[in-house]
Amino acid sequence: MRAVTPDGRLKWTFSINSEIKSSPAIADDGTVYFGARDRKLYALTPGGKLKWVFPTGAWVDSSPAIGTDGTVYFGSWDNNFYALNPDGTRKWIFATSNIVVSSPAIGLDGTIYFGSHDKRFYALKPDGTVRWSFPTGAPIISSPAIGRDGTIYFSSTDGNFYALQPDGSELWRLHTGGTTEASPALDENGNIYLSIGHYHISVDPSGRKRWESYSALPIGASPAVAANGLIYVSVHYRSLLALQSDGKELWHIEEADRLVASPVIGADGTVFVAAGPYLYAINSPNPLAPAAKSSWPMFRANPRHTGRVLPAN
Repeated sequence: MRAVTPDGRLKWTFSINSEIKSSPAIADDGTVYFGARDRKLYALTPGGKLKWVFPTGAWVDSSPAIGTDGTVYFGSWDNNFYALNPDGTRKWIFATSNIVVSSPAIGLDGTIYFGSHDKRFYALKPDGTVRWSFPTGAPIISSPAIGRDGTIYFSSTDGNFYALQPDGSELWRLHTGGTTEASPALDENGNIYLSIGHYHISVDPSGRKRWESYSALPIGASPAVAANGLIYVSVHYRSLLALQSDGKELWHIEEADRLVASPVIGADGTVFVAAGPYLYAINSPNPLAPAAKSSWPMFRANPRHTGRVLPAN
């Protein structure tokens, strides 16, 4: 795990003897949380020192979410979903019947949403009890996004993209025919952007497909939406694309390294993306714009990756 200054200098490195697939989340006090395949969730100080570590029974690929009270939520390959207090003690544990790699999303009322390989999508209360669960036809490996009105959007490997109301009832579903680890992002008008298989797709809030754009290589990363309407998407092993709101490509940057991570839009509009052993900071040739003022403009909702829906300004 590395921290890099805004001008691109290495600030600190924290090393473990394991692969890290979980994306880090940063709390209000600067604590950095992430999971790893050594079966642990880590908490680091803002200076990169170990604060505490919490063991689980299997890999932790799920990216943690942080509640407004500091509670840390995440899933594990041990079939469990965890809630930890900020000091690293266990608050509660919720058992599913299969592995959990989906990263949770937290609604304005504190409800925690996530999917499992047991083919169910869950809504839990802050105390860990089930508010409701929704069945799909196959495992859920991607993470949800939450609209301004509380609608929850997610995809399942059954080839469908779902929209659920806050009470767990189905609003609509769109059959895409593909599977993805990517999570949806929303613009200021509530339009949804998703990468599935070889396509970038945009859907309006009613579930109607607005457009789709073909990619020669598969896309597994989540898009990020800027306030100027640009949608940034990274294509596996190839390039970072800037798409206009109508799906047409405005520009792209070719990279030889493995570009598999979801892009992040900084406060000044700089786009950050990891590719192989490098972290890139990209200034758009168009006027820089921060993230869209939507409820979920990028993976994990915001640059700190707290996984909490953004309230209206």
